[in-house]
Formats: sequence, C-alpha cells, structure tokens
Amino acid sequence: MKKIAVLCLLVTITFSAFGQSTIHCLIKTGLGDIAIELYPAKAPVTVANFMRYVDKKLYTGSSFFRVCTPANEADRKVKIQVIQGGNVPDSLSLDSIKIETTKFTGLLHKNGTLSMARSGPNSATSQFFICINDQPALDYGGARNPDGQGFAAFGKVIEGMDVVKKIQAQKDTSQYLVKPVKIYSVSRVE
Repeated sequence: MKKIAVLCLLVTITFSAFGQSTIHCLIKTGLGDIAIELYPAKAPVTVANFMRYVDKKLYTGSSFFRVCTPANEADRKVKIQVIQGGNVPDSLSLDSIKIETTKFTGLLHKNGTLSMARSGPNSATSQFFICINDQPALDYGGARNPDGQGFAAFGKVIEGMDVVKKIQAQKDTSQYLVKPVKIYSVSRVE
C-alpha cells in the first residue's frame, strides 16, 4: 500500500511540474491559425517578455512582414528560412531583454521553433520568428549573427506549420512581404 501511495505522490508531483512547464498560445492570422507552446522553465526571461506583449494584446494588428526563403537568401553566405512578425508600433514597444542563448536554454532552432528577433546583443523586444526546417546557424555559435550569440529560442509550433509555409510563400521584395499577413491576435489557450 505504501508503494502505491508513493507512486501516486510521484505521479502527482511529476504531473504538476510538467503540467506547468509549458504555456500554450494561439496566433490568429489572415492566412489561418498557428498554435504554439512556450517553455518558461528553460527560457524564463524570453517567455515572460513574449507573454507581456500577449497579455497586453500588443500583437493585435501587427503582422508577419518578413520572410527568408531559398530564393531571397540565394546571395547570402549563411542561408536561413524563417517568417518574422510581431512588429508593434515603437510607441508600444516594451524594454529590450537580455538574450537567453541556446547554449543557456538548450532550445535549438529546429523546424517550427519560435525565437526572438534582434539587431544586437540584448536588443530583442516584440519581434519574433518561426523557423522552417532546422536552422543551426541561428543557434549559439552559429554563423548567421556576427556576434556568435545566436538568437533566443523559447517555444515551438505545435499546429499550423502549413500556415507558416503559406506565409513564407507570399510575394516578397527583398525579404519584405508585399502584403504583410495580419496578426489578428495572439492569446493564451488554457
């Protein structure tokens, strides 16, 4: 009987720990929905930052505006495939955050990974991107960013990669979509 009680206690503790280890959100776009899960235990600063934008509804009315494709990356030495969005107005932008590198988090840029866009070290604010196929050049030590820090991965797409690929397939000029794909909302899913 003691073994059963101990086993039940372990299952309860494990379920509680893992049950709270992800946050689920839904990105509603003009081309369909993208379901994502975030990993606050591995990337607490980055997830907290993203969720501040979500909870304040600051992504409402933003867009996916940039795509990296094999065609528009052809002349780059280090090629990637991503879609980038979350361009909130500067007046609504929150303070930038410290980068949580993939070396720190262990979250790599695999197919469907959600990560923060940035221009320099510790400069990420609202903009994020979703990887299409594995993108190791975006990890810590990867060649895409000259500082070698890579980008802060913090979640992944769990449903809607077909929508991500539809967004990537839209007409672009120099990586910027001719018609950005509207983000109607990003919201928590309980």
